[in-house]
Amino acid sequence: MAATDIARQVGEGCRTVPLAGHVGFDSLPDQLVNKSVSQGFCFNILCVGETGLGKSTLMDTLFNTKFEGEPATHTQPGVQLRSSTYDLQESNVGLKLTIVSTVGFGDQINKEDSYKPIVEFIDAQFEAYLQEELKIRRILHTYHDSRIHACLYFIAPTGHSLKSLDLVTMKKLDSKVNIIPIIAKSDAVSKSELTKFKIKITSELVSNGVQIYQFPTDDESVAEINGTMNAHLPFAVIGSTEELKIGNKMMKARQYPWGTVQVENEAHCDFVKLREMLIRVNMEDLREQTHSRHYELYRRCKLEEMGFKDTDPDSKPFSLQETYEAKRNEFLGELQKKEEEMRQMFVQRVKEKEAELKEAEKELHEKFDRLKKLHQDEKKKLEDKKKSLDDEVNAFKQRKTAAELLQSQGPQAGGSQTLKRDKEKKNLGFL
Repeated sequence: MAATDIARQVGEGCRTVPLAGHVGFDSLPDQLVNKSVSQGFCFNILCVGETGLGKSTLMDTLFNTKFEGEPATHTQPGVQLRSSTYDLQESNVGLKLTIVSTVGFGDQINKEDSYKPIVEFIDAQFEAYLQEELKIRRILHTYHDSRIHACLYFIAPTGHSLKSLDLVTMKKLDSKVNIIPIIAKSDAVSKSELTKFKIKITSELVSNGVQIYQFPTDDESVAEINGTMNAHLPFAVIGSTEELKIGNKMMKARQYPWGTVQVENEAHCDFVKLREMLIRVNMEDLREQTHSRHYELYRRCKLEEMGFKDTDPDSKPFSLQETYEAKRNEFLGELQKKEEEMRQMFVQRVKEKEAELKEAEKELHEKFDRLKKLHQDEKKKLEDKKKSLDDEVNAFKQRKTAAELLQSQGPQAGGSQTLKRDKEKKNLGFL
């Protein structure tokens, strides 16, 4: 029996019962909120700026917490990134806050490559998240997301224009992170100079094509305040952890010989605006922009480098399985080709080594033959010399024997002659 016939019979035989009360699926947002609150949130801030611009002090002031950290010196040989993670609690909401600071930024004589460690650090966090996504068994719900959600770029309060280092660094970072430019220690510049400085910074960013983070205006609930705050960028801020009694209240402020600068007074600086925009209003949008814009751009470029595409050359949908199989076959082909090349190279090297060994063996044989012949010649010479010496010894022995014989015969001949002479003398005497 067809499924439509069964459905028709069931429909005809069923009694319609009206709803007696509230269904309750409108509580789904509450369920999501409860689940998110129980899991907690994470937020990562990158502070980029020269040493001494008050990056650590501003972080302490923003979150009203004294974060542990060692003061940086101006003697760093290169730019280093120092990361620290803290667990914060506000009401029943937990926040895992990671603050990354650039140590030694702008302190070197040659600042040409100062931005590279920062770019490499951001890409490393994207790569770690991508590798976790590509795993067969993913644990993203417990994975500590270390991707940078906001980059506070600290600008020195020169009052003139941006440095080349600032422009180059922000241009390299604008496609990888949400950049919020801020003028650090803005109390060092007068109010009129600060207004001109902001206009100068904005025009230089636009003329150089630097894309800074714009607070979203598509949500009606925050469109008005975000639109107003976009016009105040870059924020001129002051940080201070020192509390002074002003009137009847204790307030964060900086005491100078000429007066007191209140950190949370909007007439003195834009600290409150930065805190509202960064933490209270747009923190989730910064997290979303990091994932949907910057990370997706990195992910797409990385997968395209690996050979994965959404469409084939004919603009037809390309399945991931087919792409994987094609890349796998291509990889196996390249691997086999490299293996064949290595085998041929190995055979060639073996042949060359054999030829070298044969040549060395030939040289050794020739050397052995030369030494053998030389040995034989030396042996023949020694034998000839020995024979001549033996002949001389034999001749000497013969001469010695003859001499000894002559010496033995000499006394006998002399005695007979004496007797003969005596006999002759006697005979003459008788005469």
